[in-house]
Amino acid sequence: MSYVAPVKDMLFAIEHLARIDQIAQLPGFEDAGLDTAAAVLEECAKFNEGVVEPLNVEGDRHPSTWKAGEVTTTAGFKDAYRQFTEGGWQGVQHPQDFGGQGLPKTIGSACVEMLNAANLSFALCPLLTDGAIEALLTAGSDELKATYLEKLVSGTWTGTMNLTEPQAGSDLALVRSRAEPQEGGTYKIFGTKIFITYGEHDMTENIVHLVLARVTGAPEGVKGISLFVVPKFLVNADGSLGARNDVHCVSIEHKMGIKASPTAVLQYGDGTAASIADSAGPGAVGYLVGEENRGLEYMFIMMNAARYAVGMQGIAVAERAYQRAVAYARERVQSRPVDGSLPGSGPIIHHPDVRRMLMTMRALTEGCRAMASVAAAAYDGAHHHPDAQTRKEHQAFYEFLVPLVKGYSTEMSQEVTSLGVQVHGGMGFIEETGAAQHMRDARILTIYEGTTAIQANDLVGRKTARDGGATARAVAAQIEQTEAELLASGTAEAKAVAGRLGQARAAFLEVVDFVAARTKSQPNAVFAGSVPYLLLAGNLVAGWQMGRALLVAQALSAKGQDAAFMQAKIATAWFYAEHILTRTGGQRDAILHGGESCCALALDAF
Repeated sequence: MSYVAPVKDMLFAIEHLARIDQIAQLPGFEDAGLDTAAAVLEECAKFNEGVVEPLNVEGDRHPSTWKAGEVTTTAGFKDAYRQFTEGGWQGVQHPQDFGGQGLPKTIGSACVEMLNAANLSFALCPLLTDGAIEALLTAGSDELKATYLEKLVSGTWTGTMNLTEPQAGSDLALVRSRAEPQEGGTYKIFGTKIFITYGEHDMTENIVHLVLARVTGAPEGVKGISLFVVPKFLVNADGSLGARNDVHCVSIEHKMGIKASPTAVLQYGDGTAASIADSAGPGAVGYLVGEENRGLEYMFIMMNAARYAVGMQGIAVAERAYQRAVAYARERVQSRPVDGSLPGSGPIIHHPDVRRMLMTMRALTEGCRAMASVAAAAYDGAHHHPDAQTRKEHQAFYEFLVPLVKGYSTEMSQEVTSLGVQVHGGMGFIEETGAAQHMRDARILTIYEGTTAIQANDLVGRKTARDGGATARAVAAQIEQTEAELLASGTAEAKAVAGRLGQARAAFLEVVDFVAARTKSQPNAVFAGSVPYLLLAGNLVAGWQMGRALLVAQALSAKGQDAAFMQAKIATAWFYAEHILTRTGGQRDAILHGGESCCALALDAF
């Protein structure tokens, strides 16, 4: 079946939850109201449904290939990417000064979801380019910006993020790649980087690698890491491409999912790829971003952009799995409904348990989409609001939500894509139905750009313990206000959601107090529950947004506006409260009381 972008639900979240009308009042966004959002999303849907989605299965069955240092992408990818850049889609939310459209992240994030839902493997290339753009905008010199940003924003060149090495995965203190200063201010880069998404491909004329390495004599640990721009081809003063740099692709990985996305092993500085004058000797020419030894700080700009985008990938693949499961459930005839509503066997969508699975998939996806949309709006406010204090508040809220968008949305995608296979029954285990691909593709999302545990550690350490839980309690206060509004509305569904939301909020606050009080004194107990804390917090915030959505839907339904859509929104929010928010009590108990049992088994007994 073909993907149909959920434009109506996206616009609902953008208009009523993210409040695009308020964003359009911010400096620079005056022309980015609801009409603009609708026009952009409609065009984005046409492009992704018509051009990108048809290549999804082809990429899974015929992945990118490597030969003699060169990577050939799946047939059709190169032409689709050309159309992607010609449409200006890479630059949707990047500055107009460098050729972008300068639209809010609130609009851009919906475009990101569509691209990833259409074809996760294809979408990974623009995702990493977005991160490179953000890093250069924040820390790049004027010269680096002038040389690279316009090409990256247009998509003429693509960007990569080079952190991981064979011995250094999440622990970047172990990075060994080295940078030797040269006359004229450049550096020679030496080392091996692994798991580099689109580190080599045939879709653009140049690839701009952002690479972590240690300058000779730098301090040990993360404090001695610097960030460098290392282009595949050097760039001449007039902007034309020059000599081939000394970086080449040794191989690409064979993966369980996202098969069409080439995941490269890159070798820097062994002399194999260089076409530079022999007198220059081996070593990839690199250009320092910002200051020496502040590379991890700058790379986190890329990582945060990528983490949010990976959360959008989770939402995207969940939406795709849901659509496929619904289509199958409408067609597959098996067994008579238990309530006798049909005289004989009927489509499985009539069966209560199938409806439970489909509603779980729908509610989780819509809740996470709403949460991500609100997070994007906070980002826009943090970067564009004229008042400094308001920017600070938006930034704190956005930073609190990033690990939830990344961690909860991707963990959610594991559940949703697995349910998608289950709805299909035995046919879900057969590759031809397509359900299995979504599950395989989704499996990496909780791992790359920081595992769920890394997101949870960030939520515990930087986002909760550091300020004594102040930001978390401020979020809870906003949720409590929504509970009051739900109770005041008086409907049975709203009262039910308010009750479950209140119980989940109370569980959340108990955990926040526990984390704030014991992170230093009982670190093992706290961090043993860090992932359950992230899941609880993500569940609560997504459920909160579903509660807000219910209030809007009730009001609009009463006015006769799109009654069927609004009633579906109300039913989905109600289901979320009764079936998903109810998980938070068990998560709380495991966090508060389960730390000791988590570490009770002797290491040699495993």
